[in-house]
Amino acid sequence: MKALSLIVAFAKNRVIGINNTLPWHLPEDLKRFRALTMGHHIIMGRKTYESLGRLLPERTTVIVTRNKSYKVEDVLIAYTLESALMLCSGDAEPFLIGGAELYKDGLKLANKLYITEVQGAYEGDVFFPEIHLGEWQLNDKQDHVSMSGLEYSDLIYLKKT
Repeated sequence: MKALSLIVAFAKNRVIGINNTLPWHLPEDLKRFRALTMGHHIIMGRKTYESLGRLLPERTTVIVTRNKSYKVEDVLIAYTLESALMLCSGDAEPFLIGGAELYKDGLKLANKLYITEVQGAYEGDVFFPEIHLGEWQLNDKQDHVSMSGLEYSDLIYLKKT
């Protein structure tokens, strides 16, 4: 099976977004995201791409969409998550970065989860799907307090074999 890592930040109530933005400001998590994904393929849904509003530098962007006429310059387009993974050949660790619908499919294919769990519940309109923890082994957990006082944990899970 091809490697696939999911990377996500969510609140205790699994909120990942509201109105196409993050419900919190956590520069430390953005720095971690950048460090982990730099030089890799990042797979995302069309709405996630459009919410970013730009290409992320020094990464290869793969957009998954059902729209066969969707085009973006300097981007790879796929129509399924499986076909997106095929476009990532040669990358030892492609990352799925959202959104919720792709995360649901990605949980079935992924072998690694990078989770930033933000303490507290947030209002939101997009949620990360339920993780069946029996299928995953917690490999690393680091608790942090951001410069702004926001508490969060960085978690890494590996799929049990």
